[in-house]
Amino acid sequence: MNQQLADRLRFLRAFVANPRQVGAILPTSRLAVRDMLDMADVPGASLVVELGAGTGSQTGEVLARMGPDARLVALEIDPRLAEVLRDRFDDPRLQVVCDSAENLGEHLGGERADVLVCALPFTSLEPGLRRRILQAMPAALGPDGVALVIQYSPLIQSELHRLFTSVRRRISPFNVPPAFLYACRSRPDAG
Repeated sequence: MNQQLADRLRFLRAFVANPRQVGAILPTSRLAVRDMLDMADVPGASLVVELGAGTGSQTGEVLARMGPDARLVALEIDPRLAEVLRDRFDDPRLQVVCDSAENLGEHLGGERADVLVCALPFTSLEPGLRRRILQAMPAALGPDGVALVIQYSPLIQSELHRLFTSVRRRISPFNVPPAFLYACRSRPDAG
């Protein structure tokens, strides 16, 4: 069985086991991931954080773009998917953390991210959990950092505007379903 099909089956099993936590039946397409990552300077980042790493559709592309001395902290709450990530990516720059994204700050050791990549299904999360995760994001970013958020609905946009000074939106129409991509910054003059 090829890796893409195996990933789709793992992702589907995770969705069936906990649909509100996973939020989609398929991993994000490579094209949508690339469109999203094009909205930030991943090659210039020292620390990249990924929330909702899943089977690694974003992780692989982030690692491919990162510099040799950069670091990626990938949070994934599902233990089976976290293990897939550890097995798949033998890269010393990657730290896989099996924990909820709301605990992000506990895993950064006081560092702040240059780029935060988020593929969490905000519209299907319990409102209190969604709020805690969203509030943790700006605090995890450095002064010129950018949070990249991918969603399958524009419903989260107003919450992003409340948390960030600058929110740019792009649509990736060839993803199934079409993906809404956001680049969020705390400083309007950054990038």
